[in-house]
Amino acid sequence: MKKVYLDIETRNIFQDVGKSDPTLLDISVVCIYNPFNETYESYLQEDLSKLWPILEKADTIVTFNGDHFDLPLLNKYYSGDILKMKSLDLLKEVRKSLGHRVGLGAIAEGTLGIGKSGNGLEAVEWWKKGEIEKIIKYCIDDVKVTKKVHDYALENKKLKYKDYRNNEQIVEFNIDTTGWEDSDGTKMTFSLPF
Repeated sequence: MKKVYLDIETRNIFQDVGKSDPTLLDISVVCIYNPFNETYESYLQEDLSKLWPILEKADTIVTFNGDHFDLPLLNKYYSGDILKMKSLDLLKEVRKSLGHRVGLGAIAEGTLGIGKSGNGLEAVEWWKKGEIEKIIKYCIDDVKVTKKVHDYALENKKLKYKDYRNNEQIVEFNIDTTGWEDSDGTKMTFSLPF
C-alpha cells in the first residue's frame, strides 16, 4: 500500500484572517514522505502542481489533524476534490481511542522518546523572515514523526503520550488500526492530462 505522509506549514495564522477556517490561510510549504521513491520532499505553494500526481497515485494520505486542517487548506489549491481521496487522520484516531485530543509532540515524546523541532507559530515567523529552509526542516521533521507514530501504532496497536497536565506521566492507550491498511481503490486524476 502506497501511503503519502503529509504536513503543511502556513504563511499566516487564524488571528491574521479573523476566524479559525484553514481555507482562509496561505500555504508556505507542504512536506511529504513520497512512497514511490521513498524520499522526503517539500513543495512551496508555487510548486503544488508537482505534488498533485503523487497524491493522486497514492492509496491513502496520512496526516495528524489533516481532516480538519491540512486537507481542507490544500484542497483550495487543487482542481479536483482532495477530500474525496482516502485519508487517515491520526489525531482523529487518537481522539476515538482516548475521547480527547492529544498533540503530536506529546505523542512523539511518549511513544518515540523524541520531541518536535518547532511549532507552527515559529514557522510563520520564519516565513516572515524569509527563513524557508528552517520551515522545510521543521515540516519534514513533523512528517517523519507522523510516519514513525503511524508505523508504531500499526505494529503495536497502541500509542503513548506525555501528559503535561499530570506531572509529565507517560500514558499508554490502545488504538484500533482496523482498516488502516485497506485501499478503497479510488484514484484521482484531476491534474493529469486527459
